[in-house]
Amino acid sequence: MRAVTLDARAVRLLRLAILLVAAGLFGLLYLVSSGFRSEVNQALGLLGRGDIAGLRDYILSFGLWAPVASCFLMVLQALVAPVPSFLITFANGLAFGVFWGWMLSLFGHVLAAAVCFGISRSLGRVPVEVLVGRTGLQSADRWFARWGVYAVFVGRLIPGVAFDVISYAAGLTRMRFRNFIFATTLGIFPQTFLYSYLGQRAPEYVGLFLVTSGLVVAGVVAVAVVRYRRERRRPKRNLR
Repeated sequence: MRAVTLDARAVRLLRLAILLVAAGLFGLLYLVSSGFRSEVNQALGLLGRGDIAGLRDYILSFGLWAPVASCFLMVLQALVAPVPSFLITFANGLAFGVFWGWMLSLFGHVLAAAVCFGISRSLGRVPVEVLVGRTGLQSADRWFARWGVYAVFVGRLIPGVAFDVISYAAGLTRMRFRNFIFATTLGIFPQTFLYSYLGQRAPEYVGLFLVTSGLVVAGVVAVAVVRYRRERRRPKRNLR
């Protein structure tokens, strides 16, 4: 039992070390290299504005490295940009066409989810609460407590649900990494196709889609709040 415990601690320390080294290298590059800093700032600016045409042009400006740039944007969005990840999927559909945009977005989403999952599992709960907020994490906790790995699959299917919060919250559970990746891939399979199709064939409807997704999320949050308040009132009524 002690050997197993030590092994688990060693793995966690190794993950933490890798994460710290990666974060340190990124920070060092950002501070030292003006070119890298400019690229990151430009990418964050495009993501923050939700400029899909600008994202497409930015991705394609890297030529043969365009798929790598797209994946970098997906991971960057997951870590520091508070915008929906499907904006990049729209841009991929616009840049690479429906099929290849779909495949690239699928890979990018899974990569970003894996990074968030790994960060959460390495750092623990308190730093993750700072990253995603306590309220969103608590809601995800209740979701996972009830549905387990199926919560990942269902959460990926619902448009507008916070992709990164689910990934971070899953990393705090005992869920196996392969099960998380499988549920994530299966859940985002239809979404990424739809977004890639809209990005390529009907970019003028992207704004309408964003509004619709926002309304769906607002509805889901409202239902969750009402149910949460009802559950809190039940014990008080029983005591009477």
